[in-house]
Amino acid sequence: MAEISEKFVVVTVTHDEARVWATGTTPGSTPDKIVPPSRSNVHHHVRRGQHHHMHRIHETEPEYLESISAAIADAGTILLIGHGKGKADSLVAIVQHLERKHPTTAHKVIGAIHADLPAMTEGEILKLAREWFAAHPR
Repeated sequence: MAEISEKFVVVTVTHDEARVWATGTTPGSTPDKIVPPSRSNVHHHVRRGQHHHMHRIHETEPEYLESISAAIADAGTILLIGHGKGKADSLVAIVQHLERKHPTTAHKVIGAIHADLPAMTEGEILKLAREWFAAHPR
């Protein structure tokens, strides 16, 4: 992972992966990627009644969110961009995790944007971050 100490960091979060741009928002910047742990050993056949009784599909989520938190802990400021709605909202999940488990890192978050990340290229994501930053000068 690139050195992020005291830098402005852009983080995108979906349920499939997180991308961390520690090199800035210039076009062509390459992110570091964080993927959730393998769910190959998770029981996938879940009946509707079991879903709320410890037969959860998202059993690896806390470990995934913790790995994202650790990766961005040293950042100076953080812009989060997330995807999803309702219980599948990755942005809400990472914000709540940071607030509950890593309040120091949560205080470094200067903005949070919902976006259709699967439909966006990395260039479009960086452009969105640049536009947000231009509209919200520090």
